[in-house]
Amino acid sequence: MTTPPRRPPALAATERVVSGLRAAIERGELQAGDQLPSERELARQFGVSRPSIRTGLKALAAVGVLQIRHGAGTFITAGPPALASEPLSLLAALHGFTRAQLFEARIVLEVSVAGLAVERATPSNLSAIGNEVTAMFASFGDPDAFLLHDIRFHRAIAAAAHNPVLVSMVEMVSSLFERVRHTTIRRARDLQEAADEHRAIEQSIRAGDSERARQAMSAHLRRAERAQDAERHAAAGVSPLTFPGRRRSGASASAAPARNRRVVRTRTS
Repeated sequence: MTTPPRRPPALAATERVVSGLRAAIERGELQAGDQLPSERELARQFGVSRPSIRTGLKALAAVGVLQIRHGAGTFITAGPPALASEPLSLLAALHGFTRAQLFEARIVLEVSVAGLAVERATPSNLSAIGNEVTAMFASFGDPDAFLLHDIRFHRAIAAAAHNPVLVSMVEMVSSLFERVRHTTIRRARDLQEAADEHRAIEQSIRAGDSERARQAMSAHLRRAERAQDAERHAAAGVSPLTFPGRRRSGASASAAPARNRRVVRTRTS
């Protein structure tokens, strides 16, 4: 019987820090907003080096458990929980999640959240949603500002559902698309249409019509998916747009049978 390999001492020390802090949170000894002791004090408590403490704190900060404020200290994250999008992004790369699959997940989440917002939104929630719609209509000349208010609009609706788990899940999935959108938003040609769609969603929520709110959100996200795909292809200078089918391992794109490819011709200026 072979002996399993031993973990490097530095890795074992970091795991001790992470598991120890996690256990303290689970026991209620550490609460949201609490400040952690200094690195020196944590190193003394855990019996590890300060570099191991820093590595453990960074690991917990990466998943949203801690906030490291330079010059102020390290704190247990307060406010709505945040699920980092990096693990989902890595899983997508590892398992081949497609953009269409991820966007479908976003639609399922946000359509449901829109319906809940109708039932649970407070006057403060409605005001926040409405303010972002107004700001979008004032930002047609500044695509970056428009995108900021677009993102805040969807977050405001998620907050109006008053379910922190859903808030975190919506944020985790939608943030994957926001990264790309920041690089393509200046190519958008649908800001007026997008603003109108956001206003329709807001009006449905204010009217207390859950079904109409869900339908408006679904229609908006499905059109947004098509528009964002067009922005990405325009940014990449792709024309025509080619969607290859499944190919045998080792086969080149040029060698793929014509029947496995669907080509959408686009006009170029």
